[in-house]
Amino acid sequence: MLKNRIVIVTGAASGIGREVVTQCLLEGASVIACDINEHSLDDLKRSTADHLVLYTYPLDVSNYDEVALFFDYVKAEHPNINGLVNNAGIYLAKNILDYQAEEIDQVLNINVKGFIYFSQMFGRLLMNSQREGIIVNMSSVSGIEGSSDAIYGSSKAAILGLTKSCAMNFSPYIRVNAVAPTMVNTPMMNTIPEWRKEEYLQHQLINTPVLPEDVANTVAFLLSDKAKHYTGATFDINNGGYLR
Repeated sequence: MLKNRIVIVTGAASGIGREVVTQCLLEGASVIACDINEHSLDDLKRSTADHLVLYTYPLDVSNYDEVALFFDYVKAEHPNINGLVNNAGIYLAKNILDYQAEEIDQVLNINVKGFIYFSQMFGRLLMNSQREGIIVNMSSVSGIEGSSDAIYGSSKAAILGLTKSCAMNFSPYIRVNAVAPTMVNTPMMNTIPEWRKEEYLQHQLINTPVLPEDVANTVAFLLSDKAKHYTGATFDINNGGYLR
C-alpha cells in the first residue's frame, strides 16, 4: 500500500501514466499528475472519484523554467512530497536517416532532459532536508535491446544510466529504479512498425500481452516499502522476451 505517499507522475494524462496515477490513488497515495495536455488532465480529474486525492498541473517537462516553477509550487503546497514517477515521453517511429535536427532535439528534450530536470529538482528538495523518497523512471526494452527508432532507443538507454547514477548520487535517502516494459497496449504502440512488433512477440516466453495496468502494478511496488532494498535496478516487463 502507498498510504502517506505523495507522488508526482509525469505524462500522467494517458497510457501508462494514467494507469500509474489510478493505481497509486487506489493504493492510498496522493498524486500530483503532470502533463502537457491540459484537456486530458481535466478529463483525468473528472473521472477520478471524489474521495481520492488527485492534483493536476499542466506543464512541458522539457522546459526547465516551467519545471522550476512547478517545484516552487510543490515546496509551497506539498512539502512532504516523497515519490516521483518520470514517465513522460514521445516516440516518433522514424528511421535515424529520416530525422530532422528539431525532431532529434524534441525526443531528447522530453525523453532525457525532462527526466533529468525532475530528478535534479526532486533530489535537491529531499536531499537538502535528508528526507527519504523514491524515484521510478520509465525506460523501455528499446533501451536494452535497441530500437528501430534509434533516437528513441538512445533516449531510453540514457534513462538506465541516469537511474544508476542517481541511485548513487541520492543514496542513502532516495531509492531510484527503472522499469523497462516491452510493447504495451497504448496509443504509442500503434506507431511501432509491424515487423518490429513481430520480432518482440517471437522472443516472448509468455503469451499474455503486457497491459498498462501490469506496468502500473510494478511501479506501485517500487514506490512501496516492499521494495525498500531495491535501488539502481531495472525491472524488465517483457514476458521473458530478452533474458540477460
